[in-house]
Amino acid sequence: MTNRLCAIDIDERGGARPTPEIDQERRVAIFDLLEDNSFAIPRAAEFPGPYHLGLAIREGRLVFSLADQAAVKVADFHLSLGPFRQVVKDYFQICQSYFEAVKRLPPSQIEAIDMARRGIHNEGARVLQERLAGKAEVDADTARRLFTLICVLHWG
Repeated sequence: MTNRLCAIDIDERGGARPTPEIDQERRVAIFDLLEDNSFAIPRAAEFPGPYHLGLAIREGRLVFSLADQAAVKVADFHLSLGPFRQVVKDYFQICQSYFEAVKRLPPSQIEAIDMARRGIHNEGARVLQERLAGKAEVDADTARRLFTLICVLHWG
């Protein structure tokens, strides 16, 4: 399948060192993305995938850099961080509550927090799909995993 990502690099330069929990979230998201994703660009006939994705924050913008398997640059998407700020903030807050709950609360309360976390995660994925409209088409699972990586870039 060509409409997919085959490699992912995250440029975390300048950010704070992630906590073990955040680092684990990053590793799981990358693993899951590489196992199963859907990522198509409008110019796929001209630049068929699979694609190597570079993800970074530069000059206050979220940057998606795509290259083909031969390392030929395919596209750069620069997205405003504004639409992501509140949902990323909410996601970090609920994740912190979840990580703390796992240490000390009963399963029923952990499950309730996890449901809220998934809801915010879904909202972040929806925002990402909207922001990528016309640039790239991603399915819901791919958007969720990419949103996790965007949160990692915001860390610190």
